[in-house]
Amino acid sequence: MPKEPTNKELDKMIDDSVKDMKKEEEARPAAKGDKKEKPAEPKAGKEKPKAEEQAIRVVEGYDPWKILMYPHLAEKSMNMVEIENKLVFIVKRNATKEQIKDAVEKGFDVKVTGINVIITRKGSKKAYVKLSPDNSAADIATRLGMI
Repeated sequence: MPKEPTNKELDKMIDDSVKDMKKEEEARPAAKGDKKEKPAEPKAGKEKPKAEEQAIRVVEGYDPWKILMYPHLAEKSMNMVEIENKLVFIVKRNATKEQIKDAVEKGFDVKVTGINVIITRKGSKKAYVKLSPDNSAADIATRLGMI
């Protein structure tokens, strides 16, 4: 059974994710500046509702591994995979339940029926993802190398 990452490995993962977030923040102001200049031109036709625009953006440039950091490898998590058909992930702290659901559904091609989220004592966010009975959490765990 694979072991849980050590504190050193966790620190490295956190440092890497912080670097990635800083890169994204640096890239955002330039994109926002470009967007402010474009709305001056009137658009032809009807404008799309905001919800529809967000849905389109999610499908076009979507990367589920920006939400999911890594699977949680503990004895309790392994029991949940086998008994309750649940997967346990450590996710980005700012991720919402909807984003986590989309990431798991699109990343592993499964149907999610429910998500519970907690913040651990270490300050990380843990997501318990319940899969539909049609999908096997054990199969996904095997693909991830958890079992």
